[in-house]
Amino acid sequence: MPDNLNSKELPRVDLRGVKVYPFADAGELIDFADRKKGILVAINAEKILNANPVTLDIINNNIAYCDGSGAVLAARQKGAAPEKIAGCELWLKIIDRFHADGRSFYIIGATPEVNARTVEKLREDFPGINIVGYRDGYLRTGQERQALIDDVVRTAPDFVFVAMGSPTQELLMAEMLRRHKAVYQGLGGSFDVYTGKAKRAPKWWIDHNMEFAYRLIKQPSRITRNFKFIKYAWWLITRQF
Repeated sequence: MPDNLNSKELPRVDLRGVKVYPFADAGELIDFADRKKGILVAINAEKILNANPVTLDIINNNIAYCDGSGAVLAARQKGAAPEKIAGCELWLKIIDRFHADGRSFYIIGATPEVNARTVEKLREDFPGINIVGYRDGYLRTGQERQALIDDVVRTAPDFVFVAMGSPTQELLMAEMLRRHKAVYQGLGGSFDVYTGKAKRAPKWWIDHNMEFAYRLIKQPSRITRNFKFIKYAWWLITRQF
């Protein structure tokens, strides 16, 4: 995949092979993405721990930003000063910035019900928004996947939001980007949060970088998944970034 970004314009920080842009705030990120196009990839400790040649190719040839406090702390160890930018807030800031200018949007992901409600709520919250296409995230066959990509090419949206979880959403966005240049953003479960089906951590937990702990309390089954973060904490403590 060719690198369509000019790293000289905004130097990146290398976090154990994951190259992140240390944006000072969401506004700087949005301006950069609007000029350069590509996939916005939210980087947190889990993405760094799970990085492999396929995901690294997508991350390092697109627009990776610090979405988690673990990524922010690691970048600061390397001398950068990024702001933590929550992807579940970023996509709405993008829409707020551009919807009145006639920019177009494509909404992909979640269940059919949540996807439809997301589109309905966006039209309520952002009057006049130009949503050129939408569909749920259940691509059961190769034909359905190809039909979606063909429709994105046909409708040529300026922004494509994909809520399917990692790395599924990144792989799909990379495939779409090869055929249609736009700004793409992976959103995980953000449509569920936006429509009220799921709740994000309360503001205190978010402000104190404890969102992961809140999720663990709400979902104790996540504890085995969180064991891997011991390694990440050790990297931070021993300054191995």
